[in-house]
Amino acid sequence: MKFGTWQKAFCLESIPQRYVFGFMGFLGVANAYIMRACLSIAIVRMVKPVVHDETLGSSESICPYQEETSHHNTTISSGDGYDWNESTQSLVLAAFYYGYIVTHIPGGLLAQRYGGKHTMGFGIFSTALFTLLTPWVASMGAVPLIVLRVLMGLGEGTTFPALSTLLSQWAPPLERAKLGSLVFAGVQIGTVLASAISGFILQYFHWPAVFYVWGGVGMVWFLLWCLLCYNDPSSHPFISEKEKEYLSKTIGATERDKDVGGTPWIAILKSPAVWSLTIAEMGHDWGLYTMVTDLPKYMNDVMHFNISQNGVLSALPYLVMWLVSILLGYMADKIQQRKIIGITNLRKILATIGAIGPAVGVILASYAGCDKTLVAVLFTIGMGFMGFCYASLRVNSLDLSPNFSGTIMAIVNGLGSISGMVAPVLLGALTPNKSLLEWRVVFWIMFGILNGTNVLFIMFGSGEVQPWNEPKEKEDTKLDEM
Repeated sequence: MKFGTWQKAFCLESIPQRYVFGFMGFLGVANAYIMRACLSIAIVRMVKPVVHDETLGSSESICPYQEETSHHNTTISSGDGYDWNESTQSLVLAAFYYGYIVTHIPGGLLAQRYGGKHTMGFGIFSTALFTLLTPWVASMGAVPLIVLRVLMGLGEGTTFPALSTLLSQWAPPLERAKLGSLVFAGVQIGTVLASAISGFILQYFHWPAVFYVWGGVGMVWFLLWCLLCYNDPSSHPFISEKEKEYLSKTIGATERDKDVGGTPWIAILKSPAVWSLTIAEMGHDWGLYTMVTDLPKYMNDVMHFNISQNGVLSALPYLVMWLVSILLGYMADKIQQRKIIGITNLRKILATIGAIGPAVGVILASYAGCDKTLVAVLFTIGMGFMGFCYASLRVNSLDLSPNFSGTIMAIVNGLGSISGMVAPVLLGALTPNKSLLEWRVVFWIMFGILNGTNVLFIMFGSGEVQPWNEPKEKEDTKLDEM
């Protein structure tokens, strides 16, 4: 079947291709987060069962086991496991981010010059491949697994810079929060699926099945991405003329190679708006990575939920966060369309709610003691507020510079990944006995970082297009015409 016939057979011209891209981008981010996060819950079964010191059994240190939960855990967790202490586990979980930070700027530059389709696609393909290899490499020991996780991070580091470049080509200004929130909401859904479905798989199958399932899903996504998505409307073979004209009129996207010119590095690196966004994103990522990486361990080691309960309850906060982010993306676009509030103030208000809400939620959860229901509710409500950040911080690079959003996202998300490198290691050092009191210190640190970094965004952040966004050649042309 010829391509044009195939196109008509599936009525692809009748589907707005910016929404196809948005949905596939959402699935891509979800896959990326599933593959990075599934180790966080699988490691509970990969290592030897935790033996607690009996002297730490009070409700103010470690919550007591319930009889049925203890029996269930003994049945499932018995047998050989890797003899990795808390520090080793923390290094394994943090290793991903040591690779992740390296490829952000190269990924942004590649996407900016050649387009985001293959920059993102091959990044997730490599992540899927390394996920499939994880059980085999883990059998060799902790050090080979750490190396594999670094390589996985190298592949996935291109994801967000490439997506920002693609969004600058596909998301009209008045749909930016909606499409951006849809795409980046894959973070929450990926975490939900990684926790809930991985917990289900671990209940009935040996732990390697988790990596085989999610690695295979990543490979399927890569094939669909290659078939359905393109760098920009002008290169898309089955976009309708109506949609192409609409996007050209509203976005006014420049051709990457010919019009954008060199990246204005000095202007970007001197920009208070870029640095305040970067610092705020680092704070947001500290909170997010603390919860994504270590919430399953808290639920297992302190609260003593069984593996299936752990998966579901670790996932629930991110499901609520996803719903909030989608709703807020729609509402933010409506607020902007009706000019109720300026774009800068809108971004700052949403970012502030997205910082204060999770900070307060985790602190209250840490003081709820061993009340499992209350702890789960407080974590869920608190992390739900983090969904406000997706219509603010996550799309702010597009506000500042549509032409160089990939590069800005590379800087912002790349430096933000430092939080993913430091948080698990620090947490491992602060919680040697896995007690409630030790974890409370972790949550107070998260509280301070979220709110402190947000203050800088309030002071110096912006939602306006920066002067250095305009290609120099176009600036010169405008000056000549005056």
